[in-house]
Amino acid sequence: MKKEFVSIGLTNPKDTSNVGSVMRAAGCYEANQVLYSGTRYDRAIKMSTDTQKASASIPLINIDTLGVESLVDSVDSETKIVCVDLIQGATPLPAFNHPEKALYIFGPEDGTIDQKVVDRADFVVFVPTVGCMNLAASVNVLLYDRLAKSARAVAGDALIRQSKDGNNNVKVRA
Repeated sequence: MKKEFVSIGLTNPKDTSNVGSVMRAAGCYEANQVLYSGTRYDRAIKMSTDTQKASASIPLINIDTLGVESLVDSVDSETKIVCVDLIQGATPLPAFNHPEKALYIFGPEDGTIDQKVVDRADFVVFVPTVGCMNLAASVNVLLYDRLAKSARAVAGDALIRQSKDGNNNVKVRA
């Protein structure tokens, strides 16, 4: 039986605050790993926006350490490659059915996903917006959509109990 496995792929991210926010999203939505290409992020100092410390439990891996040239080569053959970017002809995210095992590849903050990567993708989706969201916002929306369309989303109170911290003890009165 297949097991759900979610990877986030970042194409040459440049901003530590965005990578930190992506790690926080990965923790909130239980992604299994975050992979990245390029060297710009490696020159960064720290991720102050990973306030939930997700990077302590979710691997953040430069694909160079895996010995592969591209994000699409960093996962097994059962994993579906999903490019997420404002690309003409892409499927709108609300109409997309998420695969059980997926690598979601996002473009850099100041560019787009390489055509060779898009050509190898199983799916290309876009988040309907007027204008371009930043990297971390796009990852949050994608992971939210995946969770919202899953059976876990209807768990209601069980999911809330798992998610909330000690600062939130408000209840809906019947």
